[in-house]
Amino acid sequence: DRMANGRTRAHKHFRLDPVKIKRAQRVLRAATETETIERALDLVISEHERIRLTVEANERFVTSGIDIKDVYGTLEE
Repeated sequence: DRMANGRTRAHKHFRLDPVKIKRAQRVLRAATETETIERALDLVISEHERIRLTVEANERFVTSGIDIKDVYGTLEE
């Protein structure tokens, strides 16, 4: 099978909780269970990438040596 974007699809068989699938289908506004699972996987992958980029940016910030001043006096020592 090929998806609309040309990627090959594989037939897999899983035992999944039908209630979770229906809940995810509503949340993701997916038309089919397959679309639901595809969207859920895409979300997991993109969330992982977002977290990875955030961690990298935070590490660069922390190691940059920047001096943060509490000009409003709201941060504790």
